[in-house]
Amino acid sequence: MRRFFMQFAAVLLAVVLALPTVLAAGSGGEMVRVGLAYGSGALVNANLENNTGYGSGYRMGYFDDGLDFVELARTDEDETQITMVKTQNTWVNGTSYSTSDNGGEAIGCYHVLVESGYRSYEQAAADAQEYRDGFVAWIDGDYQVRAGSYTSRQEAEDAAQSLGGTVAGTSSYAVNVTRTGTAEILFQFDGGDALALGVMPDVTGADAVRTWFKGYRYCGGFRYERIGGGDLTVVNIVDLETYIKGVVPYEMSNSWPLEALKVQAVCARSYAYINIHSGKHTSYHFDVCNTTDCQAYYGAGTNSSSYQANERTDQAVDETAGEYAWYDGQVIEAFYSSSHGGASESVYNVWGSSLEQYPYLCGVEDPYEADMASQNSYSSWTVSYTSSELAQRLQARGYNASSGIASLTLTYSDLGNVIQVRVTYGNGESNDLKPTSIRSVFGVSSIRFTVNGQSVSSGAGTSSSGGGLTANGSASLDSQGTYTVISGSGSLSQAGLDGLYAISGSGSINPAEDTVSSGGSGTDTPTGTQVTVSGSSYIFQGSGNGHQLGLSQYGARAMAERGFTYEEIIEFYYPGTYVR
Repeated sequence: MRRFFMQFAAVLLAVVLALPTVLAAGSGGEMVRVGLAYGSGALVNANLENNTGYGSGYRMGYFDDGLDFVELARTDEDETQITMVKTQNTWVNGTSYSTSDNGGEAIGCYHVLVESGYRSYEQAAADAQEYRDGFVAWIDGDYQVRAGSYTSRQEAEDAAQSLGGTVAGTSSYAVNVTRTGTAEILFQFDGGDALALGVMPDVTGADAVRTWFKGYRYCGGFRYERIGGGDLTVVNIVDLETYIKGVVPYEMSNSWPLEALKVQAVCARSYAYINIHSGKHTSYHFDVCNTTDCQAYYGAGTNSSSYQANERTDQAVDETAGEYAWYDGQVIEAFYSSSHGGASESVYNVWGSSLEQYPYLCGVEDPYEADMASQNSYSSWTVSYTSSELAQRLQARGYNASSGIASLTLTYSDLGNVIQVRVTYGNGESNDLKPTSIRSVFGVSSIRFTVNGQSVSSGAGTSSSGGGLTANGSASLDSQGTYTVISGSGSLSQAGLDGLYAISGSGSINPAEDTVSSGGSGTDTPTGTQVTVSGSSYIFQGSGNGHQLGLSQYGARAMAERGFTYEEIIEFYYPGTYVR
């Protein structure tokens, strides 16, 4: 009886060892798929290197639908550098990989299939050692032993005759795992279009794992997918809190006040949550990218960068763990940018989005950001063009400015931001530019600016050398009313119509009530104060840097230094929200 149980236990152990191992990709909680290389930036090859002291060796397999890692194979513990290469004829010369012959050693796409049907990686790996250039392949669930890599079928057929095998290739979705800088295949993975290769660093059970990829250290695992059979889309798969620790120090300096870093952590977490559940990058099969198109993310950073995770940024994440910004029971899409220059703006005026959809992006005047003027290089900026230079810039961006620039008409919101620029050309035609294109077309850092120092001002105002000016409101002005006046520096003040003057195109000075009328034409003209400038040059003077929505990061720093808590700062920039 004792012998029977020992035999039974041995069989059971063998069955367990033959099953794939399922491991969590992170430290628990919601997982995030972060795109590191994709689209036009997809790669022929992708290198990984263990960060010394943070684990050794690699496990290969795939991530299931729940983003748990299923292990299929592993390297030795002393394997510290591997390279994933698409299964196409590729040549490696040092650290240079190419799909055309670069004089290096070839990693061919034809192989000799020696044996298949193995129950486990260990069984296949033992037999693969019997062959020169032998390796284990996992092809749609089948462990195989293959040998060699040849650039032509004829070479593979010649080798197959001597080895007693058959010629084999892969689908266009397959990936080779090689030893970096060599043509040696360590493992071949082909899950077709249903499964992509996953790699989890470390076989030693290290508590903290970090891996170098493209000069930065990342936690978690990696997925290599050939979408549509193309180059490698590289995705970092990591738990949400670890991801946030890799965002905060790249969106905000790690030396800033802790309360400001907490603001960044909550906003980054809220923004990520929305993207995880909205499918923004569905076509690339990940949740967020690692650029400012979503949020800057570079893991634990480099060894030398001043923008890298440290104890303070990690503390900000840990002390706000699981906290989001909410509005009316829903996590908000917490947009933020570097600085607003004095006021954020309504999402309706910037993107045309409904305030019913984003009620917390209504725009607020910001009296705090000015505290950071000496620290913020964008607190004041100037961009200058001659009239011909500006026309050339517009033409280069697809606008028909060949007849030259006749004038620019700027429409200002109640908060003092430019929400439309009408460019009128010498032939009388015009284009209306919205905030989504104003910054790129004019090369300015924000939508908070004046042109040629012109503004509607009180008193007997004078014309600058830039040319004439007219002002238009959205409706007739009441002589008893009070109106917003925008100075040349972009500051706001109030004035009554009595004593308010406008400079006409001819340079004459007239009372405002004689020159201000309902502005613009067509239903697309936004409501606001209009200022028209013309001349031989156009000088844009402004403040701020970014899209003007939601949080000002420099404003958050200023408020933190004044003693506000992170909850109070968030509630200020996103009216009606709360942190929970």
